[in-house]
Amino acid sequence: MVSATVKIPPLDLSQVNQQLENAEASSMVEWSAETFSDGLVMSTSFGIQAAVMLHIVTRIVPKIPVIWIDTGYLPVETYKFAEKLTQRLELNLHVYQSPISPARMEALYGRLWEQDDVEAFNRYDRIRKVEPMQRALEELQATAWLAGLRKDQTEHRQNLARVEQQENLYKIHPILDWNARNIYQYLITYDLPYHPYFDLGYVTVGDWHSSRPLTADDANGRDTRFRGLKQECGLHLPQTSGEAESLNSSSL
Repeated sequence: MVSATVKIPPLDLSQVNQQLENAEASSMVEWSAETFSDGLVMSTSFGIQAAVMLHIVTRIVPKIPVIWIDTGYLPVETYKFAEKLTQRLELNLHVYQSPISPARMEALYGRLWEQDDVEAFNRYDRIRKVEPMQRALEELQATAWLAGLRKDQTEHRQNLARVEQQENLYKIHPILDWNARNIYQYLITYDLPYHPYFDLGYVTVGDWHSSRPLTADDANGRDTRFRGLKQECGLHLPQTSGEAESLNSSSL
């Protein structure tokens, strides 16, 4: 959870979302930069189509802090792709990791991703992803977070608004209404690279042990993640103050 000492500006979210209902993605980024100034950050996973959001945002806010949560289990190709994009777009990259090393986590809890259990996956995500992200937002004193979520990705995301409040932080989703065609056209227009796993049949990629190519039996691209047991890794799910405190104490 973002520190309570960081004060976010009061917004009438109903009015804001009405105002931005038909705004272009770039216009939403411009509004965000004007509204939140130095409190604005963005996140990236360096996934299949990560170049789109990174390009849209950094054209307008070149030095915006870009948060990347490195789980320690990403494919080799992801690290190389991240290096390529970081150099090309001159990203102000902030890399965060869990204070628990992969080896220590496996010694304490086993290979959580092999247990075919939702709670095991949730524990993994809390340790390797959610705690580092919460720490990043606090240390960077973020008041608003630009995220490249899209409605067509998961059930949870279908109900998101373009601007929302999540605890002591605003979340802004500039490409919420985009689809795969919009993404493809943007990549082509600006000659941007996509993750090399796309050529292997992946439509989404995370950790090497919990991602696989899309098959004809998959109803949704997110079925290729987390052994099909869940759709969200927890980074974009709301947390109560109690949950955040429990996370911080249990992850160490």
